[in-house]
Amino acid sequence: MAITTDSSSDVADPVGPDDGATKAEPATRQRGPLPLRTIALGTVGSLTILICALGAAGTLVHDPLLGRGPLSWVRYGHGQKLATMALFVGFLLVVWAWVRLGRHVLAERVGTRAVLIASACWTAPLVISPPLFSRDVYSYLAQGTLPLHGYDPYLLGPTVLDIEPIVQNVHSFWQTTPAPYGPLFILLAKGVVWVTGTHMIFGVVLMRVVMMLGLGLLLWSLPGLTRHLGGRLPVTLWLVVAGPMMVVHLVGGPHNDLLMIGFLAAGCLCVLNRKHVLGVVLVTMAVAVKATAAIALPFLVWVWAGHLGSTLLRGFLRAVAAAVLTFVATFAALTLVAGVDLGWVMTLGSSSRIVNWLSLPTGIGELIHTLIGIFVDVNKSWVVNIVRALGGLLLLVILVRQWWLAREGGPDAVRRAGIALLALAILSPATLPWYLTWGFVLVAGIAWQRRQLAGVVGIAVFLVLTYSPAGEDQLYQPLYLLLAVAVSVLAGVSLLRPDPLRLSIRADREEQAAPSP
Repeated sequence: MAITTDSSSDVADPVGPDDGATKAEPATRQRGPLPLRTIALGTVGSLTILICALGAAGTLVHDPLLGRGPLSWVRYGHGQKLATMALFVGFLLVVWAWVRLGRHVLAERVGTRAVLIASACWTAPLVISPPLFSRDVYSYLAQGTLPLHGYDPYLLGPTVLDIEPIVQNVHSFWQTTPAPYGPLFILLAKGVVWVTGTHMIFGVVLMRVVMMLGLGLLLWSLPGLTRHLGGRLPVTLWLVVAGPMMVVHLVGGPHNDLLMIGFLAAGCLCVLNRKHVLGVVLVTMAVAVKATAAIALPFLVWVWAGHLGSTLLRGFLRAVAAAVLTFVATFAALTLVAGVDLGWVMTLGSSSRIVNWLSLPTGIGELIHTLIGIFVDVNKSWVVNIVRALGGLLLLVILVRQWWLAREGGPDAVRRAGIALLALAILSPATLPWYLTWGFVLVAGIAWQRRQLAGVVGIAVFLVLTYSPAGEDQLYQPLYLLLAVAVSVLAGVSLLRPDPLRLSIRADREEQAAPSP
């Protein structure tokens, strides 16, 4: 993949001023025209992903679209391999466009409007796509079906259902696993299934639309968070909204993490803006989707306490009392409306069944087991669980330290909440690629250095490539991983240096003439 420079023809008529400019992003800055070629490039990539997903993504076991018709060959054997390769080409086009757009943003040739238009064009085709790089959405639909048929989703897994289209599409790994999600998500999933019934394609699309409520909340909250954290809004939106983690994983997946981080970001902004009760209510709603959002609440207590104008201890105690009361009342109401109990607390550890080295303790445990195995035969699970326990202790230390350092409140407390959530994602017993978005959404609004952004680009691309389009783990495929790392590094370097492989003479000349970043 050669990511070449943008030419001067990659423009259209100038757009109007960027209404989303923040204090950290002066409104007097010159705006350039829309990068139409870059937007079109990503759109072509997204449409390619959509078409190829019919054969290569998380398709239905019995597909009513292709079925046994003349195009069914793309779902099997060489046809599926061809569709998979073409889907990866589409993904690389999206990445190429994203990096090109990032160079426009960093050069301040385009503003917020161009980023939002590009994001909309790249995301829209995937709203109707089969699930991409995951089959989790089929589990969501099954978990919404359970309470509709009188089953407790926190006690039983999808396998108890006698509804073939629902059960047969859930990944075998999760067939017997109860739902690890909160009451708000169960309520929403139940509503989706109530509308769509056993129509799986409609169910996937409607579930994705519901999850995109989180995207709407992000679009509302990111300008304010960026203003508080001192960054530039176009950069924040380019990272969070236009990036492959959003377009391919959170929307294309789809994953309920999108809904969680939307409520989380909106709640943090409200607390920073002194709308404390509303902010805690929104973060509680995030917790009622996925419990991990609860990590942010103790940090927001410091923000609330700092606004009370009292001594540290007195303000802290008052803020704790008000936050706990708000949390309990909100969560109780959501649980009552959803018609469930607190049984989901007992299922939170279900993700620990996942074993992959994206979890730092798990990866270290696997490495230690491999080294020990050279000399003596040791049970792998023992070694991994011991290192996971040590990782849990390290995580506790990090969480406590970050929380205490956040005692001055203000935007720094929100930034440290993001760091804590990132630590949680990395040091938990199980880590999936989209877990890294939990904390990143709270730190994306900081003032970034260019080389830091290049690292973020490389990591984001790699995290998408760790799974196959059909949702299978590729973390233990050495040759595939080597190629994924190479593509990710190339994408990151390309943000700083157009055409790093020097495949374009023109790009090489422009790079030599350009000042160093």
